[in-house]
Amino acid sequence: MDVTNVTAGAETFTCNAYLAHGDRSVLVDAGMMDGVVDVVRDHTDTLDAVVLTHQHGDHVGQLDAVLDAFDADLYAYADHPRQTVELNDGDQVFVGDEACDVVYTPGHADDHVSLVGEVSLFSGDVVVHDDGAFDYGSFGRTDMAGQSRERLVESIRELLDRLPEGIEHMYAGHGDTFHGDVRDVIETALERAEKREPKYPDE
Repeated sequence: MDVTNVTAGAETFTCNAYLAHGDRSVLVDAGMMDGVVDVVRDHTDTLDAVVLTHQHGDHVGQLDAVLDAFDADLYAYADHPRQTVELNDGDQVFVGDEACDVVYTPGHADDHVSLVGEVSLFSGDVVVHDDGAFDYGSFGRTDMAGQSRERLVESIRELLDRLPEGIEHMYAGHGDTFHGDVRDVIETALERAEKREPKYPDE
């Protein structure tokens, strides 16, 4: 499966938005980068679906523009005015040509889900490979209203329980894409999150 980060060239803050090619062309999150529609069009003329990991502004800022440009279904866990498919824990969705299980992973956001395939993980913001806090194994911030470190820790544990042994690609909402021992990255993130220490000094 070919996966492209269509917001990689952003000059302002956004999440990573991933376009997966295969049996279906699927965009995981829409980001908030101006011109993301043009980048998607550089890769495909059709978009079958947009799947949201959660609805924070940096993940949905360009959602309407993407949906206006493409006749795509919108998959989301929480209600959205343009939602066509409701996601629930345990559902299965095809991202590109990979069947992914939907795993409900709240803590960073009440509506957060991760997409777990046989070899690929779209983790949104629950865990990331690297960010401004840690270079190997980090996790979504939990210091803002509606967030919970306790729920995030539980979500990371649940994600590990449902992670296949052969998973080797992690596409997170922020930071770099990771290829390798994804389980080790997530276990490292869990160890850090379990310390309950502030992720950032000003948290």
